[in-house]
Amino acid sequence: MSNKIECDLISRRKLLRSALTLGAAGLAAPALAQDALQDMIAAPRRGAWDDQFDANAAARTAVNVISNNPVLGPNSPAYIQQAIAQYQGIVANGGWPTVQVQQYGMRIGASGPAVQQLRQRLMISGDLPRNVGMSDSFDSYVDGAVKRFQARHGLPVDGVLGEFTLKAMNIPAQTRLMQLQTNLVRVQSMSGDLGVRHVMVNIPAASVEAVENERVVLRNTAVVGRIERQTHLVNSKIYEVILNPYWTAPRSIVEKDIVPLMRKDPTYLTRNNIRLFDGKGQEVAPETVDWNAPKAPNLMFRQDPGKINAMASTKINFYNKNGEYMHDTPQQGLFNKLMRFESSGCVRVQNVRDLVTWLLRDTPPWSRQEIERVIASRQNNPIKLAQEVPVYFVYISSWSAKDGVVQFRDDIYQMDGAQELALQTKTGVEQNAGAIDDDFLPRN
Repeated sequence: MSNKIECDLISRRKLLRSALTLGAAGLAAPALAQDALQDMIAAPRRGAWDDQFDANAAARTAVNVISNNPVLGPNSPAYIQQAIAQYQGIVANGGWPTVQVQQYGMRIGASGPAVQQLRQRLMISGDLPRNVGMSDSFDSYVDGAVKRFQARHGLPVDGVLGEFTLKAMNIPAQTRLMQLQTNLVRVQSMSGDLGVRHVMVNIPAASVEAVENERVVLRNTAVVGRIERQTHLVNSKIYEVILNPYWTAPRSIVEKDIVPLMRKDPTYLTRNNIRLFDGKGQEVAPETVDWNAPKAPNLMFRQDPGKINAMASTKINFYNKNGEYMHDTPQQGLFNKLMRFESSGCVRVQNVRDLVTWLLRDTPPWSRQEIERVIASRQNNPIKLAQEVPVYFVYISSWSAKDGVVQFRDDIYQMDGAQELALQTKTGVEQNAGAIDDDFLPRN
């Protein structure tokens, strides 16, 4: 019996040792396999293996372009100077090739000579690792590199070589270098003390950054002024938030838009909650006005707060002589557009309540819950900030930050001195030509 027990114990020990050995091998296997796979991929004779051994890491590179590094800060000039040095080297080595495709829409799974051009182009700009080879296959390495390129240029990150992506890709390296040098001057002028807490609106990027302690705590998509009604550059302070704001139509909108609409549809003002007031503050009934008179009535056109209000739930006021402000909008679909340059100068902010909550953080009792309660009441409520917050409207069409990622945007207002930098936005401007000023006027 004792021999049997002893044999059983020995067998169990062997079994445990075997299990431990197998477990250790199992844990080590993925690492060893990964090392072996990397060695195989890096082998100089691997041929067209890139399309067989695609790395998921390449597809994640686009995510790394988005960070909490602000466009502007005390070190911004140094970062953009590093980018300039990088692009000077690219230009000195002959730039990058033009990518020529038979038709737009090339994506993962495609193959051919154009893919080799694309690989070379992306390698030179640093979007595609050089060690992935020159296969003619549009594999996940190339997919990840195209997505990274798109993220750096403010384009939809879909990995597809569409019209706008290809146009941005084929802008010469020398032009991009010039764009960086032009923006260095702008960045240098804004490299002082911007304030511990501040808001930055970058017009070419159509985006808003709320910055605190040199880190972006909120980044909001925006709609800014179109080229014929440009948003002005501003160095100011936000002093007031208005929940459920009234909207008063400017005289130009009354004459050009509202009066013609009233001639066609006498119910327009009533349907859009717009009331008329005379110089004494007395309300005037729309049916008492002669809408066919040669001149527009000398009355105030004021829209009540509500969902269809031109500013929707919120208006953010800052000191400026142009009558511009930041605001919400009932047309939330505008934020999904690639070309978000369609306002008359004011800036519409997506998820504006997040920004308002941040602005009112030090102004009790305005918690997010209280803000939402007041908005739901539809009652007009102006709120003075306990501490005014600096705000900067800037025109930065190329930059780099702490992460070393070089970013470019369209030269929407044609201020960078190269026609090809505005190629993409030209389409957007043409589409919006003659559009009703929906920054001020509710839709009919």
